Amino acid sequence: MKSIILPLALLALVLPQGAKAEGGFVATPTEVTDWKAVYGRVEAKDSIPARARLGGTLVELSATEGDLVQAGTPLGTIVDEKIAFQLGAVDAQLESLGAQLTNAQAELARGETLLSRGVSTAQQLDSLRTAVNVIEGQIAAQQAQRKVIEQQATEGAVLAPISGRVLSVPVAKGAVVMAGETVATIGGGGFFLRVSVPERHAHTMAEGDAITIETATGTAEGHLAKIYPQIENGRVIADVEVADLDASYVDARVLVRLPMGTREAILLPADLIKTHSGLDFVMVEQDGAMLERVIVPGTRTQVDGVEMVEIVTGLSGGETVVRDEQ
Repeated sequence: MKSIILPLALLALVLPQGAKAEGGFVATPTEVTDWKAVYGRVEAKDSIPARARLGGTLVELSATEGDLVQAGTPLGTIVDEKIAFQLGAVDAQLESLGAQLTNAQAELARGETLLSRGVSTAQQLDSLRTAVNVIEGQIAAQQAQRKVIEQQATEGAVLAPISGRVLSVPVAKGAVVMAGETVATIGGGGFFLRVSVPERHAHTMAEGDAITIETATGTAEGHLAKIYPQIENGRVIADVEVADLDASYVDARVLVRLPMGTREAILLPADLIKTHSGLDFVMVEQDGAMLERVIVPGTRTQVDGVEMVEIVTGLSGGETVVRDEQ
């Protein structure tokens, strides 16, 4: 049977009133929590791709993996050379329409003069006025079309959709990209641990459960933030939130210990156990006599600054263990 690591915060040391104050300890079963060690992956809460809004050539790329960016920060620039030709065509069309408008306005002015002299008719004047209005409408349409093309040119800038860390950059400078293609992926909104637990443990898990994390700097505390209802390949997916989680490496594996239930165990202070001849002994007071009893110790842990040892066999609970002064 594998040994179970017990968290400090969930071990309770129970001393009945019958326990001796000096050198004695009543071995009483204590409820402890069983923990299952699994590996969790550091993931970003939000992972959003920064996509190209314009098809063309990526002429500038300023983002690299690991960069910290703010929402709206330019990550690269895409240039579509056809846009310059389209703008030139629109400008030529506007120049042509401008000449037509000048001529139509001159015709309208002559028509008004002739009408005032009684040489022309009101119908001919209305026709000239309509021609001017049509050309003005065509000019307005071309100007609107030019603004659309100019907006397309500005969309060549690839912007960070959220604030966070650049996780991946799948393209390189000089590459030809299509509209909607991913230029970089940004992870933001905070980071959490995602764990995968065998489904047989699903009924023992609950949102809000306290968990422990083994990190390079020591043990950290966290809680079970979310349990997903869909089981994938026989495993339950859950998210664990940890304060000040080190997110230097996304998808890094971190050892997580999840509560899987409770049981009763007998805990003794480590200094009450003596070892000699390869065996572990405790001194038990029974009917006024001191008896040496062989035990099998288990996991050691710290409880309120005292090193405690779980007794696997040798004590059934209720015995008074005293210090061996020899």
